[in-house]
Amino acid sequence: MRAALLQINSSDDPGENLATVRAGMAQAAGEGAGFVLTPEVTNCVSASRAHQRAVLRHEGDDPVLAGLRDEAARLGLWLLIGSLALKTDDPDGRFANRSFVISPEGAIVARYDKIHMFDVAISETETYRESDGFRPGTRAVVAETPFARLGLSICYDLRFAHLYRALARAGAEVLTVPAAFSPVSGAAHWESLLRARAIETGCYVLAPAQCGTHRAREGKPRQTWGHALAIAPWGEVLARAGEAPCTLYVDLDRAEVDGARRRIPALTHDREFELPT
Repeated sequence: MRAALLQINSSDDPGENLATVRAGMAQAAGEGAGFVLTPEVTNCVSASRAHQRAVLRHEGDDPVLAGLRDEAARLGLWLLIGSLALKTDDPDGRFANRSFVISPEGAIVARYDKIHMFDVAISETETYRESDGFRPGTRAVVAETPFARLGLSICYDLRFAHLYRALARAGAEVLTVPAAFSPVSGAAHWESLLRARAIETGCYVLAPAQCGTHRAREGKPRQTWGHALAIAPWGEVLARAGEAPCTLYVDLDRAEVDGARRRIPALTHDREFELPT
C-alpha cells in the first residue's frame, strides 16, 4: 500500500482547510496513494477558545468530516483524518480532539479521542493548557484495514511509550502520530521520539504534521514544527519533510514489520517486576 502523508498549514477557517485537504487527497490519488493521512486539528488551528466555539461543530454536523468522507469515497482512498476539533455534549463545554479512519466507501471505521493533553510550560512565553479546552479520551484504538492494523494516537501521546506498546501488543502494525507540534519541542524531541516508538514496537510510524505560522482571524497565530516523518519498523527514516507544506510518499509492507519483530522479539519479552518503593 502506498501511503501519502500531508503536511499542511491549516488556518482557523474550516472551509478553507477542507478545500486544501481535498486538493491534497486528489493529488495523492494521482500519485498512486491508496492511504492518505492528514495532521492533527486538520479543520481548525486556533488559539482562541471564543473562535473555536463559533466555528466548530459536533461530529454529526461537521462539514469538514462530511466533505472528507465524500472525497475519500469519490477517490476510493483509505483516509486517516489526523484529528478534528469537535464540539461535544460535555457539561463543561470542552471539545474533543478526535481522529478518524475512513474507508474507501466513505464510512467511519474507527474513532480515537486524544488521551494525553498538552499542558506544558515550554518557556516563560510559551505555555499550553490543552485540557482547558479539550477533554481527554479514555480508550486506546486499533483499526483493522486490508493493508495493516493501525494503532491510533495524536501528537502529545507520542511521549507516553506504554500507549504504543499496548497498541502493538493489541496487533497494530502501523502507528499513526498526526501532530501540530511546538517548534521548540519539535526541534529537540520530535524525530527521536518517533524513531524510538518504531524501534520499541517494530511498527511503521507515520506522522503527518502541521507546519509554519497559522493564519488566524482571531487570537494569536500559532506556530508548528512541521517535519512530517515516515519511519520503518527497524527505525530508519523513510521520508522526511521540511518546514513547508508538502506530501510524503512511502510504500508499506507488512513483511517489514514481521522481519523487524523476528530479529528482536521484544514484544514477547515482557516480565512482571516489583515497583520501587
